[in-house]
Amino acid sequence: MTYFERALELAERGRGKVEDHPLVGAVVVRDGEVVGEGWYEYAQVDHAEPIALAQAGERARGATLYVTLEPCNHHGRTPPCSLALVEAGIAHVVVGARDPNPNAAGGIETLLDAGITVELLDDRRALVQNEAWRTWKGLGRPFVTYKAAVSLDGRVVVPGRRWVSGDESRRLVHELRAASDAVAVGMGTVRVDNPRLDARDVCAAKQPRRLAFGQGESEHLEMRSGPLDEELRALAAEGVQSLLLEGGPTLATAFVRAGLVDKLLLFIAPVVSGAGPRWIGDVPVALEHVTATRVGEDMLVEAYPVADVHRARP
Repeated sequence: MTYFERALELAERGRGKVEDHPLVGAVVVRDGEVVGEGWYEYAQVDHAEPIALAQAGERARGATLYVTLEPCNHHGRTPPCSLALVEAGIAHVVVGARDPNPNAAGGIETLLDAGITVELLDDRRALVQNEAWRTWKGLGRPFVTYKAAVSLDGRVVVPGRRWVSGDESRRLVHELRAASDAVAVGMGTVRVDNPRLDARDVCAAKQPRRLAFGQGESEHLEMRSGPLDEELRALAAEGVQSLLLEGGPTLATAFVRAGLVDKLLLFIAPVVSGAGPRWIGDVPVALEHVTATRVGEDMLVEAYPVADVHRARP
């Protein structure tokens, strides 16, 4: 494991605890030895870098710091991490990714002005680690993941079967719900299935907000009937960083056409349906960073719609 990979591993210890902050891990290395480690965990503790520096003590002088996110450059509850690095005498900093938050960015420039050398990795693992937070801060809306269970011929129903995907895939969906701030469907799904959208039979620190986009009523779900971009901005203002969409092809097509889907998760079952609607309508989708993972008898394909230069996604 490299020092930077250790920093990524440390950052994950804050998963589910950091609320409106990013995941951050830091490692201080002096003469080939790790002398300090830290990670951000929740609002009442210091940031990752000061924790690692405190552990390192005087050994931080002349050392290298590996950190997953650009050191913050603003006075908030704590002083800027960038100044803490300067005062500790750090000689070199390896940064995983820049901070998209305009109120906190600029730490790299502060370090360079102080004579500290900086290596910016722009590492995809660091970008993905905070993908929801980065979109929330950078674009002012939640990070949107669209999930669908489909047959080999891309259909969302299989005649004679209640479920398209298998047990393992459906359990993973509940884990995805538990990890999301909100889960949503469209009104077509509400009328046909009347879903609960809660996370069941998995460890969930809290239940996600459960939404329906469109016009109508639902006994279980919160209705969002305005334009999609406006509703997403409103949800972001209410603290929703991540949104999991589980609707049918109408909702998928609307979100993709509007450029509002950041990640696709397709659970592909080993069956040919031969009938029924496909998971998305007549809209082209160029994908990148495509991976496939076996989940029980199904195959989970994860992919990202190609982002243009104006978007803050990894």
